[in-house]
Amino acid sequence: MLNIALVAGSSRRNSQSAKVAAFLRQRLIELNLTSAEQSSVLDLGERPLPLWPADDNGTWSDYQQQLQAADAVVIIAPEWHGMAGPAVKNFFLYASKAELAHKPGLLVGVSSGIGGAYPISELRASGYKNCRLCYLPEHLIVRHVEKVLNGAEAASEDDQRLRNRIDFALDIFGKYAVALKPVRASIDIDQAAFATGM
Repeated sequence: MLNIALVAGSSRRNSQSAKVAAFLRQRLIELNLTSAEQSSVLDLGERPLPLWPADDNGTWSDYQQQLQAADAVVIIAPEWHGMAGPAVKNFFLYASKAELAHKPGLLVGVSSGIGGAYPISELRASGYKNCRLCYLPEHLIVRHVEKVLNGAEAASEDDQRLRNRIDFALDIFGKYAVALKPVRASIDIDQAAFATGM
């Protein structure tokens, strides 16, 4: 079983991003990729990180332990005004290679409308450099999020198509997580000369 952390990147409580994170975690368990004990949701709306730089309020220390233990990470990023939300961007100011280096990351964009692609593009461009998270070439976009992933059964054809795509992406995600374990173990991430990405 894999240890998987899911980051619900909205700063809102009871967010749609948190709903998507809970759905993905349950599917990972049902697909036998992880267990309830070896998976966690880091909900930035329920337990927000203070704006970086800041004194740790205890939240980052908890998140840090979960991320260090994780074999792979799912980043759920809501699209607000065509951008990744501030909570998930702030998360990447805290996260370093000690937590995320050479671990597979599955990006999930979330939109209440037909958008959701901009957070994917933005995080691929800037949300990995110093932490060295390895984004999969596969990603997910959850459009019209209020209407999908709301129960055990799909509510529409679009909902079922999305669920099928989720299973496809999670299968790939699991294979990357297994494949990158020995790669990660063989890399010395503590070389001071190359502490940050280029």
